[in-house]
Amino acid sequence: MSDLNGMKRVVLASNNAGKLREFASLLEAAGIELIAQGELGVPEAEEPHATFVENALAKARHASALTGLPAIADDSGLCVRALNGAPGVYSARYAMMNGGEKSDAANNARLVADLANEADRRAYYFCVLVLVRHANDPEPLIAEGRWHGEVIDAPHGANGFGYDPHFFLPALNATAAELDPARKNALSHRALALADLLQRLKELA
Repeated sequence: MSDLNGMKRVVLASNNAGKLREFASLLEAAGIELIAQGELGVPEAEEPHATFVENALAKARHASALTGLPAIADDSGLCVRALNGAPGVYSARYAMMNGGEKSDAANNARLVADLANEADRRAYYFCVLVLVRHANDPEPLIAEGRWHGEVIDAPHGANGFGYDPHFFLPALNATAAELDPARKNALSHRALALADLLQRLKELA
């Protein structure tokens, strides 16, 4: 599809600058003008749910209801095998849940500390991507992407955000934060989820 079934302007249900850069880059080739919800005066939605898909759907409906535009929302996070899937849906506020501050540095510090005695460092970034054509869309399109790697103690790289400096990709011998943005955009969990979404739209055409 070149235009998401005729949709030219889509609101991104996030104010995360890193996500906006990634999604805008990925959607540009599809002819989509992606607008951050903050530019349209939309406040952040609540994310009270325990699953990625429920949070993504809540955010998409919220943004669409307040703008009248189709909306894309993702809920994503890092899932670590040895931690039973944590930080998971709480990735953005992992340290804050333990009395720390809400920041990438604090989250990474807690992650490394929690894995101090763990030999199994396998992890994956997981992304659920939801597209609603309107706020009450009864058939939201739901796509997923998983990006496998492992957690390392020492950060490497200045690109990316979140857990990227600690997310090591053995096949590339680099962390996500060491990849240039174009390469990361081609490989990431969000890229995989978006490819899945575009394929689903193509099948509906």
